[in-house]
Amino acid sequence: MSDQIVRAISADGYVKAAAVSTRVLTERARTIHRTLPVATAALGRALAAASMMGNALKDDGASVTLQFRGGGPLGTVLAVSDNAGNVRGTVDDPSVELPLRPDGKLDVGGAVGHEGTLTVIRDLNMKEPYVGTVGLMGGEIAEDLAAYFVESEQIPTACGLGVLVDRDQSVKCAGGYLIQLLPGAPEDVIAKVEGSVLAAGAVTELLEKHPDPADLLRAALSDFELEILEKSPVEYRCTCSRERMERALISLGAAELRRLIDEQEGAELTCRFCDRVQRFTRPELETLLAAAKH
Repeated sequence: MSDQIVRAISADGYVKAAAVSTRVLTERARTIHRTLPVATAALGRALAAASMMGNALKDDGASVTLQFRGGGPLGTVLAVSDNAGNVRGTVDDPSVELPLRPDGKLDVGGAVGHEGTLTVIRDLNMKEPYVGTVGLMGGEIAEDLAAYFVESEQIPTACGLGVLVDRDQSVKCAGGYLIQLLPGAPEDVIAKVEGSVLAAGAVTELLEKHPDPADLLRAALSDFELEILEKSPVEYRCTCSRERMERALISLGAAELRRLIDEQEGAELTCRFCDRVQRFTRPELETLLAAAKH
């Protein structure tokens, strides 16, 4: 089944929700970055979260970036989504290995770190992007994101994210849900949401049973009647191009470009988000040097 995102609203108009299945794109990220299981889980959770947040942006060209800096061995976990929910991401150290937690699960919180920040950057094509930063709750990603919405945007939120890594280290299932109360929701609706989410259980188990995100959402909100508003495909999508890399080289300045030309036959640039490599010959660097001088 291809990766998809769904958006829904409860029949009473008090709850909006999104759910996403991201097995294919998380596996793509794993193969690009050669992540070991705990890094796969951390990056996969961040990508699913970014996809649901990005898909909520309506303006073409808008994007959302999530930066988790928890001081753990993974370093920074970064996920970026466009306004359709297509994502890309990185983790500083994809080769981190940690012992499993006592419950047998991957120690994502220990890998991300418990003391640090989550920064959310929303670029809405205005003069300045919106930037919000909160302290991490524990580095498990979902709880940190829910806390961000409550602290920074005052939106009561339930978030569940999961990545199940198979014995061969490939991604067996991945995805999650984001449930938020709309203005005017009474206290009993909050309790109802909490009860539904608690009864639904672990996200990875839900994903195994319900690979369709619409079914996942119905399972997570079993006490509500839901209206599915839209369903759309999502994928791992990098926006790099040769033109962008040319601009990056020019931004190095004339002196650095001259050093590259004098010391090397050319230059080779690899995109941090994907496995694409762009090679520039010495004559091409000379052309870029001329542009850098102007």
